[in-house]
Amino acid sequence: MVKELDVSGGVEVIDSAGNAFADLGLPSNDEDILKVALARAFTNAVRKRDLTQIETASLIGTNQAEVSKILSGKLRGLSVERLIRMLVALGRDVDINIAENPRRNRPGRMRVRVA
Repeated sequence: MVKELDVSGGVEVIDSAGNAFADLGLPSNDEDILKVALARAFTNAVRKRDLTQIETASLIGTNQAEVSKILSGKLRGLSVERLIRMLVALGRDVDINIAENPRRNRPGRMRVRVA
């Protein structure tokens, strides 16, 4: 559910329903949602370690420009696998759990939980 919040200064803030694509009326798929969750975890890891973009790039084996893109949410061209490898290089554990779907007549679902 999206709620509009009254904020002083004429800025409208919208409480997210948990899917930024849906909140903005944009099309998305499970991979897009997963990439955003991984990028959010990436950003949290960089901030928690108080790393510069150059330090981050050195740790994950890329350049500062690519780090800047991820931190800005520009994820086009990045694979889920690459984002996972970057998180691992930043010292994050990434666990993938594949469980049987109790609703056998329906497709499975993908959930991401960032701890």
